[in-house]
Amino acid sequence: MTLPILYSFRRCPYAMRARMALHASGVSAELREVDLSHKPDHMLAASPKGSVPVLVLPDGSVIDESWDIMQWALHRHDPENWLGEQDAYLLAAGPLISANDTSFKLSLDRYKYADSHAARTDYRAQGAGFLRQLEERLCATRYLLGNTQSIADAGIFPFIRQFAEVDKDWFAESPYPLLRTWLAGILDSPRFAAIMLKSPLWQPNPES
Repeated sequence: MTLPILYSFRRCPYAMRARMALHASGVSAELREVDLSHKPDHMLAASPKGSVPVLVLPDGSVIDESWDIMQWALHRHDPENWLGEQDAYLLAAGPLISANDTSFKLSLDRYKYADSHAARTDYRAQGAGFLRQLEERLCATRYLLGNTQSIADAGIFPFIRQFAEVDKDWFAESPYPLLRTWLAGILDSPRFAAIMLKSPLWQPNPES
């Protein structure tokens, strides 16, 4: 193995942000698109928890948390300064990523799978607190931590994208115009198009 191997699923927000960081870093990796209903033995051997993304390095070591994959890639090469000087953006991103990956992600999942209109409205309101926090940041700067994109934007946008897609009409009329502009800018970027190209499902070599 000469390149890192990234086990991924195209629509998974965690895998999405890992692919964004790898693309921004310019670090090459072999992409293996997997079917999460039929997880390959190779991936499970590397990371028994069975979730994506999983990055297997040439020395056999494994990184199986998306936030850690992002940091690994950008610490190797960070041409657009996503980490900031002396990791200033990375440090500032920590509380935002923590909120995104815990309370907001819980509200998002409940919002997506709510079994009634009333429940969906309640869960949306819970998640909207985080949207307001992001909107307030975007009142001051173009991106979440400044006027250039950083690791925070790449780490959070896939989850805002999912939230927006649950009820597109609501999101289009919601009181978060700067957040809509921010999200649209990322989704319309060549980088997002590149990391969302469809790949055939990876199949192991029968001889391996």
